[in-house]
Amino acid sequence: MIDDIDSPAVEASDVSIRYGRGSGGHLAVSGATFSIARGEILAVIGETGSGKSTLAAAVAGFAGLGIPTSPEITGGVLTVLGEQMRTLTPRSRDRLLISVGYLPQDAGAALSPRLTIGENVAEPIFSRDRRFDAREAGEAVATLIDAVRLPLAVMGRYPHELSRGQRQRVAIAKALILGPTVLVADDPTAGIDVTVRGAILDIIRDLQRDQNFSALIVSHTISEVRKYSDRVAVMHRGAIVGIGQVDDVLDSPQHEYVGGLARAVRDLKLSEQLSA
Repeated sequence: MIDDIDSPAVEASDVSIRYGRGSGGHLAVSGATFSIARGEILAVIGETGSGKSTLAAAVAGFAGLGIPTSPEITGGVLTVLGEQMRTLTPRSRDRLLISVGYLPQDAGAALSPRLTIGENVAEPIFSRDRRFDAREAGEAVATLIDAVRLPLAVMGRYPHELSRGQRQRVAIAKALILGPTVLVADDPTAGIDVTVRGAILDIIRDLQRDQNFSALIVSHTISEVRKYSDRVAVMHRGAIVGIGQVDDVLDSPQHEYVGGLARAVRDLKLSEQLSA
């Protein structure tokens, strides 16, 4: 892997991604162009089916796996940490994924029920090196469990003993255990109680500031985006229809879908002012 630290962590030029081939295929992302600088968070928002999760999966290295459920990059160029994702070999993918953390939707529900919390978080370490020092791994796990604001006592418990929000925090720790340069988080607050969503986003923001990784974070509301990122890409029907600083995108919408978002934000602010 050739990674120039002066180049963007992620760079996409006219990228198209589809599922399946022929008439039965589906174009999920069409002509996406964007970049993510070193140490930057780019938020991606859009309605269900807009292609944002597919784009996230491709950036995370889960396109072109040769299985029916895997998307395939069919056009343009997507580069992550110097690797061309469209032509990525299995060996290059394995090396790259050490540096790219992935938090899929509802990742907390995907924790292994047979492993303790500590074992779940440490799993990526031992899947790479079965001979890795157990004490060193335990210290790394404990550091991250503390960083996601969970008591160290949870390390010996099992996923079913934790709340959904707590399991999501564990999944965040697992995604970061290898110290990735890039984090891809697909709607990290999906299904989480509204009262703890802010805390989840605060954790991601604080960890990013501390570790200075780049990130692509899929979200569904502008209010969430403002908690952790200044820059946003808005997707609609597979295309990026607005990208830039949040206020710039909303103040000068270039697409009717973005205009609708802007009106919704203004209406919400007005409602909050009237009820204050």
